[in-house]
Amino acid sequence: MPHASIARQITDYANRANPYPVYEELRRTPVLHEEEGGPYLISSYYDIKALLHDPRISSDAANLAAAGGDGLDRTEETGGLPPSFLRLDPPEHDRLRRIANSAFGPPHRPRRIENMRGEMRQIVTELIDGFGDARQVDLVDQFAYPFPVTVICRLLGVPREDEPRFRTWVDPLVASLDPAAGPDEDADARKATREARMQLGMYLAGLVEERAKEPRDDLLSDLVAGRGPDGSLSMMEVLSTSVLLLIAGHETTVNLITNGMLTLLRHPEILGRLREDPGLSVNIVEELLRYEPPVQLVPQRTCIADIEVRGVTIPKGSRIWLVLAAGNRDPERFKDPERFDPDRGDIQHLGFGSGIHSCFGAPLARLEAQIALSELARRLEGPRLVEDPPPYRRNAVLRGPRHLGVTFDGLR
Repeated sequence: MPHASIARQITDYANRANPYPVYEELRRTPVLHEEEGGPYLISSYYDIKALLHDPRISSDAANLAAAGGDGLDRTEETGGLPPSFLRLDPPEHDRLRRIANSAFGPPHRPRRIENMRGEMRQIVTELIDGFGDARQVDLVDQFAYPFPVTVICRLLGVPREDEPRFRTWVDPLVASLDPAAGPDEDADARKATREARMQLGMYLAGLVEERAKEPRDDLLSDLVAGRGPDGSLSMMEVLSTSVLLLIAGHETTVNLITNGMLTLLRHPEILGRLREDPGLSVNIVEELLRYEPPVQLVPQRTCIADIEVRGVTIPKGSRIWLVLAAGNRDPERFKDPERFDPDRGDIQHLGFGSGIHSCFGAPLARLEAQIALSELARRLEGPRLVEDPPPYRRNAVLRGPRHLGVTFDGLR
């Protein structure tokens, strides 16, 4: 396997169902630079972790564009909105993230996510009940996709009657994340994406104005109010933060749940244990974030100074790909890394990144996946895969099955 083609192999759809042999090859050259002007690929666990904490690595979209960004990661084409903190560096990143976090969790809303546990269970129950008498379902379309959208609607404070409208806007936006749907994307799809983005922005702006006048006990009201010494968010910053939470958080959670069920169906003994012990879901989700992370790589970082990694100088202005999924299976860090083992005593994965840009929605994604997988395990009688491997999404960054057909003998 020639080194010169590894970056292309990572993005090649032919390797989507099993990219791990490519990552194994990549780790043989922990700092790989294949062509002039191309990105530096980092694949070792310890190097990735160090760089995620290194202030010489910039997340600012302007720096990436100056370095000739490749458009691989499209998690945030929000059209007309300012960049969210995902695409900013300190100090502006820190200000926006602190305000947003005060609405999302500690110290001001320490139990906001935990208090949704009952509601999440109810949503999951209704979705599984909705399978009815069917003995074969697509777990993506009928379960893993609608679940996080409904949760984020409830969290933001979208009225129940508006949830169906909300989903019709989310569909084309999520589809537009796919890097394969770039210049060749048909005109109708691009028009649908622009229209959805505009409609969603206008709708959220209306909700923001309502919450400014009459605050409620929801995330949007808290974002509008702002807290602490950092002041408050502007209307546009509230909108960009809300869209970030919706779009970036949705696709990753869908993939976490779908990759999770696929992995459990490939390991029926662990699925059986989960059926008997729902508490095992905590460890299962952590091991899934290591073994089959929904975010495979972080391709939108730029060096703002020369950086030396393992004797290789990465020049200022260079693009870096941090290949999280390769680091998660690094034998220097994990014993028997190719084995799915929720009994590991130490699962310090890179599934949510690390450092100042570590996943903002991690507590929500963890709880959603724990509840989803434990309930599927409990209620599906004799579940089996229809197709293995299933068809995958084209996206190399946010990796997961597009469909997951499952047959079963009945519902408990």
